[in-house]
Amino acid sequence: HMRLHDVPAAGPASRCCGYDDAKDARMVADALSIPFYVMNLREAFERAVMDDLADTYLAGQTPNPCIRCNGVLKFRVLLARALALGASHLATGHYARIEADGAGPRLAMATDHDKDQSYFLFPITAQALQRTLFPLGGMTKAEVRGAAQQLALPVADKPESQEICFLPEGDHASFVRSRHPDTPAGGDIVTEDGGVVGQHDGYYRFTVGQRRGLGVSLGQPAWVLRIDAASRTVVVTTDPDRLGKMGLVASGAIWHAPPTEPLETVTVRIRHRGRRHPAQIRIDGERFLVAFESPVRAIAPGQAAVIYSGDRVAGGGWIGRGLSSAELTSENREGAWAAR
Repeated sequence: HMRLHDVPAAGPASRCCGYDDAKDARMVADALSIPFYVMNLREAFERAVMDDLADTYLAGQTPNPCIRCNGVLKFRVLLARALALGASHLATGHYARIEADGAGPRLAMATDHDKDQSYFLFPITAQALQRTLFPLGGMTKAEVRGAAQQLALPVADKPESQEICFLPEGDHASFVRSRHPDTPAGGDIVTEDGGVVGQHDGYYRFTVGQRRGLGVSLGQPAWVLRIDAASRTVVVTTDPDRLGKMGLVASGAIWHAPPTEPLETVTVRIRHRGRRHPAQIRIDGERFLVAFESPVRAIAPGQAAVIYSGDRVAGGGWIGRGLSSAELTSENREGAWAAR
């Protein structure tokens, strides 16, 4: 069990990695007569996940702490410690599968697409996949609960974890302020033409595509179009079509099986549980350009863009910005990927 942060003994049932989860894990280990270890990873978690979340929000972007935790802690630090204890593999409860081919193990979507978590797992390296098992990847949630009930496990009916484990009541804005109390926060909420329509108390409270909780009344629905951290300005639009982008640029790429041809058609997911969008990929080192077949709404900088070839994960990276048709044409013409 990973001890990642200090949490109160009692907390929301939907939050993972807390006191109750450690207790439940120990009860399951006792029921199965297997050793139970607690690994203190608080310092690594704080640097890799908590600091990253606050810094990403302050940059006007939307972080994904679960992906950071998987990439840095679970499938690096935890895996290394498991192997040091003499384990042959690290088995986790993620809904994903590992398929073997001539090039080695490949990360693939779970059989139950509604529960699939492959989006969160793209940073896993090929070396880590060789030592990893996803025993739930071929099962539905109902089948998993049924198996747990047959084994008389004390967590068979436990609610699913939904919240970010270290955010009290899911309040990321308070968390950011607590980490950076001297950072100016307030600013203007403006329309695309620069007209001021409201004020906010923290630009990091917002994400691209957000509709609720904007704190402005324009007589019709409005959405966050973009966030300018330098000026602490939140730009909104009443035209939902303005949220659509024809492409994106991503960096920090991790490849499992990169597209072999510059114009190979793949699918790209820009958020967990989001649909996979047909697209073409152009690669330039650790960056890649995505050109969608049709506009994709609410591309949030800081989130992951994960690329699929069929049901297999080809790779992924971190979204820098969405691109309009004109910007996509300019990137194709002027970027290093034009040579590909």
